[in-house]
This record gives sequence, structure tokens and C-alpha cells, in this order.
Amino acid sequence: MLLAFAPFIAFAVFNHFVAPTSALAIAAFVSFALIGRELVSGRSAKILEVGTCILFGGLAVYVFFSNTDWPVIGVKLAVDIGLLLIVLFSLIIGRPFTMQYARESVPRELWTSPQFNRTNQMITLVWLAAFFAIVIADLVLLYLPEVPHKISVILTIGALYGAFKFTMAYPDREEARAR
Repeated sequence: MLLAFAPFIAFAVFNHFVAPTSALAIAAFVSFALIGRELVSGRSAKILEVGTCILFGGLAVYVFFSNTDWPVIGVKLAVDIGLLLIVLFSLIIGRPFTMQYARESVPRELWTSPQFNRTNQMITLVWLAAFFAIVIADLVLLYLPEVPHKISVILTIGALYGAFKFTMAYPDREEARAR
């Protein structure tokens, strides 16, 4: 699942070195490559990967054709809101984005169990909360420039780290509880 965040990492890195349009295009390319990797290996494309490709590609096209001069934090905010919406969409349609990744390491007979579904819904909700916290951090940077930048960085890293740790620990805790 962490590989699915590679486009966001590419965007974050390149956004500091190239124009926002180029950083968005690079992230869209990375997303497209991840989808290609899934398809070549015989797996279907995942909600997060497809959503990410649409998000970065759409934003790159928009910025290119609109000649919008977004500040870096404005582009980051748009990306983070897009990620939040992708995760929310996966919950609304009843297919938490984590489920597609969990199926790669969980026996098929467990895929329809209420525990499997509940676990993935909870993990996806935690990621949703983490992305919501990141959007709040972006908004603080955009509208309260007097707040030190490191506060936003700490909040972002803390949200991602917390969601990652929860993702790693929660399934085992739920399995132990079920026994």
C-alpha cells in the first residue's frame, strides 16, 4: 500500500525543484506507471491509484491551460483535498481503499467476512482522518502565514506516521480480539 503513495512523494519532492505543472505531471506519470504495473502483473487497478492518476493529471492539465499562478501551498492543498476525496469516495461506495491492498495478503476465504470488512473500513477511516489533518495543516499555512512552517510539517508527519502505525497494528489486534 505504501507504494501507492509514490506519486505524492514524487510530487512533494519535485514541487520544490520544478514548476507546479511539471511536478503534477511527474506525479501523474508515476501514478500511470503504478496502474500499468498492476495491469501487467494481472491485477486490476486500485481505486487509490486510478484516483491519484486522475487527480494529478487533471490538476496538471488545469494549471497548464489556465495559466494559474498557484503558490506551492495552494497546489499542495489541492492535491491533499483530492486525496481526501478519493479516500472518502472509496468509503461512500462501500469499497474502502485499503481493502484492495489487504486482499493481496489475506486468504480469499476471509474477504467476505464481517471482520475483514470492518477492519478495512476502520483503517480507511483512520487514513481519512490523517488526510483531513493534513488539509487543516495546509489551510493553516495558506491563511495563517505567521504560524511557523514546522508546525504544519510536524502535523503532516505525525498524521501519516499515526495512520501507518495504526494500519500495521490494527489487523493483528482485531484478529487477537476475535479469537
